[in-house]
Amino acid sequence: MADIDDTLQRVFGYADFRPGQRQVVEAVTQGRSAAAIFPTGSGKSLCYQLPALHLPHLTLVVSPLLALMQDQLEFLRRHGIAAASLDSRQSREEASAVMDGVRRGDIRILMISVERLKNERFRAFLQRVPVSLLVADEAHCLSEWGHNFRPDYLKLPAYQREFAIPQALLLTATATPRVIDDMRDSFAIDARDVAATGFYRPNLDLQVQPTATERRPRALVEWLGPRLAASPPQPSIVYVTLQKTAEQMAAYLGKAGLEARAYHAGLDGETRDALQQAFMNGEINCIVATIAFGMGIDKADIRNVVHFDLPKSIENYSQEIGRAGRDGQPSSCLMLGGRDALGALENFVYGDTPERDGIERVLRDIRDAAPQGQWEVRLNALSQHSNIRPLPLKTLLVRLELEGVIAPRYAYFAEYRFKYLIEPEALIERFNGERRDFVAALIEASPRAKTWCALDHEALDALGAERGLDTTRRRVISALEYFNDQGFIQLESKQMTEVYGVLQAEFDIAALATHLTEYFQRKEAAEIERLQAMLTLFESTTCLSRRLADYFGDHQAPEHCGHCSVCRGHVARLPADTARAPLDPRQLAAWCAPLQERLATLADAPPPSTDLLTRYLAGLTTPLLTRLKARQLEGFAALEDRPYRDIHEAVRVLSTDNAQAAGR
Repeated sequence: MADIDDTLQRVFGYADFRPGQRQVVEAVTQGRSAAAIFPTGSGKSLCYQLPALHLPHLTLVVSPLLALMQDQLEFLRRHGIAAASLDSRQSREEASAVMDGVRRGDIRILMISVERLKNERFRAFLQRVPVSLLVADEAHCLSEWGHNFRPDYLKLPAYQREFAIPQALLLTATATPRVIDDMRDSFAIDARDVAATGFYRPNLDLQVQPTATERRPRALVEWLGPRLAASPPQPSIVYVTLQKTAEQMAAYLGKAGLEARAYHAGLDGETRDALQQAFMNGEINCIVATIAFGMGIDKADIRNVVHFDLPKSIENYSQEIGRAGRDGQPSSCLMLGGRDALGALENFVYGDTPERDGIERVLRDIRDAAPQGQWEVRLNALSQHSNIRPLPLKTLLVRLELEGVIAPRYAYFAEYRFKYLIEPEALIERFNGERRDFVAALIEASPRAKTWCALDHEALDALGAERGLDTTRRRVISALEYFNDQGFIQLESKQMTEVYGVLQAEFDIAALATHLTEYFQRKEAAEIERLQAMLTLFESTTCLSRRLADYFGDHQAPEHCGHCSVCRGHVARLPADTARAPLDPRQLAAWCAPLQERLATLADAPPPSTDLLTRYLAGLTTPLLTRLKARQLEGFAALEDRPYRDIHEAVRVLSTDNAQAAGR
C-alpha cells in the first residue's frame, strides 16, 4: 500500500514499519477491526496515528491515564497532526474549543478517558459527530482475567454499537492468550487481524537476586552506586510496594550520596508532574516509585529497573522492566524482593473483595426499585451504603448485567446549574417561534439564587405540557450545551446518576448473593494464584526470558537467552518472611474496641464483621472505615506488615471467644 508507506515516511519520518505494525495498519485502513499486542515501547500508538490520517472521520482514543494522553498528544503535535484530548483539568473555553475543532473536522484524533463515555453531555455531542475508529489503549483492562481490570472497559463494545463506529482497534503490551481471546470476542476481531510480536527482549539482562529484608537497602546501594556514578549517570527506576517505602528508600539512597526522589500517589499532581518531567529531561536520574510511576514513562534510555519489593504480578513485572532499554541498548533489570512484601500484595487483593452483607444491600435496593421498572444509582452513594469500594462495586454491577438482573439504560447528571453570561432576556431574543417559547420556558423553570440557576426538570416538563413544547431531556441538555458553547451561560453538572432497567422483578436475594460472593471469592483466589505464579517465575530453574515469554503465549524465545541469572547458573530461592511473634488477643481487642464504639453510633451500619476488623487492622480503607474516620484510631494499619490471612484468623478466634463468653 503505497499510501501508508508514503505517510509513514512523509509525516512520521520512518523508512519502514516496525514488526507487526504493517499488518495492523493495513487491516484498519482496509476497513477491519484489529488488535496489536506489542511489548512496551514497540510502537503500538502508530497503529492508530497513521490510519487516522487515511480514515474519513474522527479517530476516538480511549485511554486509562492522563499521562498517556499527554505524551501521545505531544508526539502528534510535533508531527503536525491535529489531535486533542478532553479531560477534567480543562477550562470551559478549552473544552469548547476542542469540541468545535472536532465538529469542523479540524481535529483528526480525540483522546478521552473511558468514564467520559458515561457523561450525558459528551454523549449528546458524540451523537452528532461521525467517528471512523474506536481505539482502546491498554485494552487488557477489558478482560476480568487481565491485570488492571476496568469494568467500564467492558462497555466499549456497546458504545461502539451505540455511536455506530464501524471499526475498533485494541492496543496492549501485556496480554496472556486467555485475555487476547476475551479481547477478540468482545469486538469480533478475526484471528488474522491480531498482531502479536512476542515478548522476548534480547537487550534486557534479567537478574533475580532475592535478598533478606534487613540487607536489601545496602544491596541496592551497592548495585546502583556505580551505575548512578557513571558518566553520564544511568537513568534508573526502583519500584517498591508502599508509599512509605518509597520515601524511606529515597532518603536512604540520598544519605549514601546517591540522588534519588520518591514518587507515589500520595504526592499532589503538580509534584508528580514535576518529578516525572525532571526524570524525562535527565535532571533526576533515579526515581524510587510505587506503580503510580508507570504508564506514559516513554523514556528511551532507562538503563536500570530494580524491583526492591516483589511486583504485583507477572504482567506488572513485564510492563515495568519493559520501560528499560527502549533504545535497544543493553539494560539491566534486578529483582531484590523477597516474600516479606507478599503480605502487602495479598492485602491489595483481599481489600477489594466485597462482603456478602454489602452485596445483599445492593440486591435489596434493586428489588425495591423493581416496581418502577428502573433503578437509579449514584456510585459514590451506593459505595457508602454497601461498604464496597468503587472499583469492585462497578464489577458487581457489570456481573448483575451479565446475570440478566439489570440492563444499563442511560446516565445523566442529577443536577444542572448555570449562570448567565448575557441577560436572560437577551438570550430569549436570539430565537424565534417555538424555539423562543422553549428557551423562555427553560429559563422560567430555572430559578436563580444569588448567581446560579438550578434547572428544575419537573417544572419544565409541566410548562412543556401546558404550552405544547418538546421538553425531552435530550433537547434540554443539547440546548444547555449549545448555550454554553456560545458563551451565553456557564454550565456546570454534578451527581452522575446511572439508570438501569430492572429485568427481573423477583429474584432470590440469598441465592444470588451466594452466587456473587462465590464469584468474587474465585476472583480473589485467581489473583492470589497470580502472585504464586510470579514467585514460581522468580524461582525458575530454566531460562527466565523463556519462561516470561511462555507465560504470554510467545514460544519463539530461545531456550537459553544467555543474559539472565538462571542462564548464568544462579537459581533463586526467595527468602522466607521473617518469623513474627503470635498476635496477642488482648492487644487485638484493645485496637478494635474504639472502632466498634464508633460503629455502634451509626444507625445503618453493618455488624462488625471479621473482614471489616481485619481490613481495619491491615490498614485497608473501605467506604465505611473512611466514614468512621478510622485512620484517626491507633489500631488502623497496626498490622499492615502482617499477612491478611493471619490477621483474619486471629480476629475470627477473638470474635468466637467473645461470642462464647457472652453466651455463658
